[in-house]
Amino acid sequence: MRLLPLLLFLSCSLAQTLLPASTFGLSFREEASAWIYEGEGVRFVYAPGVGWAEPLDPRLPPPDGEKLPLEALKALGFFLVPEAGVRHGIQGRGFRLVLDLPAGEAAAHLPLEGQGQGSLLLSFPYLAPGMLQVPWPKGLEARVRLLPKGTELFLSLPGRLLRYRLFPLKEPDRLVLDLFVLEAEVEEPVAAGVRYREIWAFTPEPLRLYLVEAEKGRLVPVGKPGVRALPKDLAPNALAVLNGGYFDPKTATPIGLWVQDGVTVSYPSGRMALLWDGFSFFLGVPRFEAMVQGPSGERVRVGINTSRARYTAHTVPGTVGREGEEVALVMGNRVQAIFPAPQELPPGAWALAFPKEAPPFPLRPGDSLSLYGRLDPPFRYALEAGPLLVQKGQYAFDPNRENFRDKRPLEAIAPQAAVAWTREGKLWLVVSEPTTPGVLARALLTLGAWNALRMDGGGSAQLWVKGRLRNPYQGSPRPVVSALALYAP
Repeated sequence: MRLLPLLLFLSCSLAQTLLPASTFGLSFREEASAWIYEGEGVRFVYAPGVGWAEPLDPRLPPPDGEKLPLEALKALGFFLVPEAGVRHGIQGRGFRLVLDLPAGEAAAHLPLEGQGQGSLLLSFPYLAPGMLQVPWPKGLEARVRLLPKGTELFLSLPGRLLRYRLFPLKEPDRLVLDLFVLEAEVEEPVAAGVRYREIWAFTPEPLRLYLVEAEKGRLVPVGKPGVRALPKDLAPNALAVLNGGYFDPKTATPIGLWVQDGVTVSYPSGRMALLWDGFSFFLGVPRFEAMVQGPSGERVRVGINTSRARYTAHTVPGTVGREGEEVALVMGNRVQAIFPAPQELPPGAWALAFPKEAPPFPLRPGDSLSLYGRLDPPFRYALEAGPLLVQKGQYAFDPNRENFRDKRPLEAIAPQAAVAWTREGKLWLVVSEPTTPGVLARALLTLGAWNALRMDGGGSAQLWVKGRLRNPYQGSPRPVVSALALYAP
């Protein structure tokens, strides 16, 4: 082994850092009153009371049984790589380790990320004795070896997922390790072709997702306008139930398209909808044809809710109509009154707005007036929610493209619910831990989602599997108006 010139710190007053020989990848044994340390290509001998055997300099710091002084090995040129300083701290939900490299030493190209179930083995092409003093996260067992070609770090915590990422920083040169000690992932069978999973996605921060993955099955919208219930109670015999679309919190009136077995339960509101027949799913802003039928059977096409026209039907409680319009208030297919707009629409009613004194046909209180609508093309089932998250394998979150007047809920960190599917046709019913819809979109992309749509989030986000709520929930689960129930095929 090539010896380097001894450094000034090899004086008798040198403070020693004594470490087990195994820390340096060396074995230790006693033989003929000598201590022998051996490894690949090296052999050191020390005679207690005498000193180091030739050809080693007798001024080298002495060992102590099976423990060797780090300073001696440095002086001997045992380490073939530069030495890096070590710093550490908490970064978000992770633990950060920083290697400060010598001036002019560029960070090596290493695997950028990886993970292990219960253990990790990492190697760094630097001498980093500072790792021996790092206070690793609670419960994590760490074994550090200082080897000729670098530092080896073995981490272990059975029952946990250990995830890391490495990246260089410049000026000055540093190598950063972010370590995440995470709850183990979960996979449980629910039925043939259906399984429940708890998994991590990385964006790059870890995000835990609770999802049901189905290769086959029957998905049905469940619920009743004006009635709130827990998702599990809307479909007691379902394999899994995910909360559905939006509703007016005061009246439990659904907001957005809802088609159930070909029957329109609720009308569109200008947002993206999930549309399906059987186990074939589509996403799109619904093309919906609405019309009203007057007292004498005459019919006229109308706009619906946010899709305004000369004549517009409104079905969502709140203020409807504009200045210069009149509003026919309808309950039970009978005109209750005609008011100047704007007018407050009560629950259980709908309204037809039209230019002042210019209804589509003569109207007066007591006349019959009916609202009809149909999808074009027709689908057996539809449920509007939004915004769109993923479309054809691309990030698609842009609430400005949909009818969201108040975007604050879409910017808040809260639990998110979504329906997604892969290109191969696997359906996902998903609830995330608190995050934003944009982050959820990126998380689903990393897992291979081909299309994804956000459902109602926040306190409504719930995933029930065989009657059991699987995603964490603060307080009591919130009753909702609609849900998506998955049944066996």
